Amino acid sequence: MAKYEANNALGGTQQSLSSTYKTLLSLNASSATALRRAKVYDVLIGTNGTPADNYMEWDVSAMTAAGTGTGVTPNKLDPADGAALTVATANYTAEPTVTASSSLFYIGVNQRASYRWVAAPGSELVIPATNLAGLVLRARSGGYTGTATGAMLFEEQ
Repeated sequence: MAKYEANNALGGTQQSLSSTYKTLLSLNASSATALRRAKVYDVLIGTNGTPADNYMEWDVSAMTAAGTGTGVTPNKLDPADGAALTVATANYTAEPTVTASSSLFYIGVNQRASYRWVAAPGSELVIPATNLAGLVLRARSGGYTGTATGAMLFEEQ
């Protein structure tokens, strides 16, 4: 099983946060390529703005339709693997369609702290092999209006 990484520094202009969720990164299956199931096993989040004592809320939820963002090429963790079939999009300017009450990961973090979540074996976040089905990594903050960083590591099956 090939493993990849995608992050929102790979393309586009990072968008400033506000009190509503802003999508930093999405991963989804696409019928433009062979549909393949993917599993997110590692999520890294933080900020690259001026630190202050503000909260940030992070969320990974299911998406069903693409919005407007910058397509990015996931990096292969093993150079011998082929290109990823999972589509990655970063730094959305128009939000994708997110399924209500579909949060699979939610955490509040102080802006001064970065955070890493690693799935226990068998507890990965699964992206089905269904056209445009995927996961979004989003953030919001009532006090911080700078930019944030996010990365997801995933494997394709």
